[in-house]
Amino acid sequence: MPGRHFRITASLGLALILSGASAALAQTVGASASFAVSASAGVTAAGGVVVNGDVGASPTASITGFPPAVVLPPFGLHPNDAAAMAAHSANLSLYAQLSAGSCSDNPVSTMDGVAFGPGIHCFASTAVLGAGGNMILSGTGIYIFRVGSALTAAAGSTVTTLAGANPCNVYWQVTSAATIDGDSFVGNVVAQAGVTMAGGASLTGRALATGASVTLAANVTVGGCSVPVPPPCSAITLAPTTLAGATVGTLFSQTITGSGGASPYAFGVTTGGLPAGLALDTAGVLSGTPSAAGSSSFTVSATDANGCSGTRAYTIVTAAAPPPVCGTITLTPTTLPGATVGVGFNQTFTGSGGASPYVFGVTTGGLPAGLALDTAGVLSG
Repeated sequence: MPGRHFRITASLGLALILSGASAALAQTVGASASFAVSASAGVTAAGGVVVNGDVGASPTASITGFPPAVVLPPFGLHPNDAAAMAAHSANLSLYAQLSAGSCSDNPVSTMDGVAFGPGIHCFASTAVLGAGGNMILSGTGIYIFRVGSALTAAAGSTVTTLAGANPCNVYWQVTSAATIDGDSFVGNVVAQAGVTMAGGASLTGRALATGASVTLAANVTVGGCSVPVPPPCSAITLAPTTLAGATVGTLFSQTITGSGGASPYAFGVTTGGLPAGLALDTAGVLSGTPSAAGSSSFTVSATDANGCSGTRAYTIVTAAAPPPVCGTITLTPTTLPGATVGVGFNQTFTGSGGASPYVFGVTTGGLPAGLALDTAGVLSG
């Protein structure tokens, strides 16, 4: 029912808040994609904290408590570096983006026992998940919670995701501060007045403070939605610069190598075609026995361990096979015994100095009547 919003009370006492049409929004975390924690006024962490994503602070560069707090690889700390600056700008942009679109509903401040569907849920003031309370997110789509004041998830509270609800597609726009003390909270929390996570709290998502700090108490876990940023690609060079010619019927082998990137490299032909009979394996070995003369042009790519690639164009000229070079062939015996009319005659010729087998035949003159020479060199009759 597009345009209508309604409340259903289930037999378990849960209220299901739905929107007839899902939010059509263009929210994006942008340059914060690799971050799990980002604050404008510094980040403080205690022992036992585990962050699965980058941790950044900008414009205030203060990041304290790491170690003993841990950032899981491949992520790291970014004290007011280029990545942290970009993330701060992205957080401000995300906060503004979350203001777009009409509210699907206007829930009361207490979220205990409420099941939300995808949509834009607007709290006039505070949003509170009470101690030991549970809220449910059910359905595939984007969830946006606009909180007019503070967000609080009290001790022992949980968020349950059902029917395809993805924690990374949940957004909290918090006008004031966010305090998370729950056993399980989800989403990208974008708070103007800072984010505080109490001891043992867990957030599957991101803690992003646009105008204040992020504080992580002992044994907090946060992250799970961050995407590592691949390192920038270096120029990859292939060698040799040219390839030797080939000959029909003669084995050809050449190894192509890569440099400038992160080994190992995987090689392949991207354009053109190799000479007939040759093949290039992924290790860069170009080999085989050419079967046809001609010129073949092709491009080889080398892709390194970071997915970066370089290319080089090659041409191989394949020559026709040269005619064989004949050595001196000697026949034995040098003379033949006499023959007698009516008496059987048998003599075998042999060859040496060439490449066996030999084929024999009479080229000039004529054999005695009654005798014949076969191709194996036997003169008989």
